[in-house]
Amino acid sequence: MNEHPLIARRSLATELTGRLRDMIVEGTLKAGDKISEPDLCDLFGVSRTPLREALKVLAAEGLVDLTPNRGARVARIAPEAVEELFPIMGMLEALAGELACARLTPDDLSRLETMHAEMIGHWRRGEWVPYSGLNRRIHEEIFRIAGNATLAGLYQNLMVRIHAVRFVARKTPERWAEAIEDHERMMAALRKRDGAALSTLMREHLRHKADVVHEALRQLGAPEQG
Repeated sequence: MNEHPLIARRSLATELTGRLRDMIVEGTLKAGDKISEPDLCDLFGVSRTPLREALKVLAAEGLVDLTPNRGARVARIAPEAVEELFPIMGMLEALAGELACARLTPDDLSRLETMHAEMIGHWRRGEWVPYSGLNRRIHEEIFRIAGNATLAGLYQNLMVRIHAVRFVARKTPERWAEAIEDHERMMAALRKRDGAALSTLMREHLRHKADVVHEALRQLGAPEQG
């Protein structure tokens, strides 16, 4: 008999939250999709109670819209939110890049070089999902190297609101090549420990990402309000 059913239930809900979040980021669940509780219960082999707890967490993060009597849908980000959030993200990433260059160790650079080379390989093979995962990890690694917990916390709080569209928005071949060029230039700045250059490049990189997200929202038919 389980002596701590509440702890077990919370642990299951936490695991489900992570898995559903990954499904949204990877595009398995797309913006605007209705979320079928019976299908997900069958998929994960769980009851509706922990699943609904997980959906409430994702709703608080802004990834899911919960409507009484209408169920849950994957949230869409409004164009206005992109205009507000991406410049802030750009400034946070710029500061992280500058701090990372000052703290970068040979081991840190080696890890980034390995991830970058692997990401380039996925790009050449047209493998979007693993590419986007490594893209995210590279940005997160730069924040880790920066060594500022407050900065990293602000970044993660904003990422919760935009990462579903930021990393799932499919790029045109031209936009994808542009992103690769951005990352090549970022790696060059890291190798030189040029914090000012990396700061400028990361702000520019976020402007490019904002353009991609706007294009994706137009393709999705995102509402202009909300």
